[in-house]
Amino acid sequence: MKTILCIFLGYLLGSLPFALIIGKVFYHTDIRQYGSGNLGGTNAGRVLGKRAGISVIVFDVLKVVLAIAIATLVSKVAGIWTGLACCIGHCYPVFAKFHGGKAVSTMFGFLFSTSIFLFQDASYLLVPFGMFLVVLYLFKYVSLASMCAAIASSLYITALMLGFNVESISVIVASWLMTVLVIYRHRTNIEKIKKGTENTISWL
Repeated sequence: MKTILCIFLGYLLGSLPFALIIGKVFYHTDIRQYGSGNLGGTNAGRVLGKRAGISVIVFDVLKVVLAIAIATLVSKVAGIWTGLACCIGHCYPVFAKFHGGKAVSTMFGFLFSTSIFLFQDASYLLVPFGMFLVVLYLFKYVSLASMCAAIASSLYITALMLGFNVESISVIVASWLMTVLVIYRHRTNIEKIKKGTENTISWL
């Protein structure tokens, strides 16, 4: 029962649409009507500016950190599934008519939190983040870098956690579900990359 409550709490925390809140409160703008329409840090940055984008990313990361920190007081298994629920809430927020972001910031919040509370090993964050930076530098696509980071994370977790106990299986399954979620949420970006119309960054 405690695990189920943690998962529900994780979903509710994930549903907090900070891009929408910051946009409306400080900029009087509903960013769902501009850019890609997504409630994420990337779109917030493009529509509202760098400061707003960074603020959204920080808060989106912190909501996952809070969710997993609370859940790991119950168990590591509760922590991993609560983190996933938080990311699902971010993508399909009950407080924003189920129209959210693409789980990039929350994915890194997930990796940051699990590296601290579950694994006590920074490599679980540094490996996918390193992949993100390399792909971003080479191709200039945030979407592609995010998907590659998610895949690298799941492969790394699978390689190090492979086992036949409940905890290992839960961590691996939740990790791959996270990767599937990130890729699914970027399906339109994949089509744009194929067509050569995907937005690229200019600051790197």
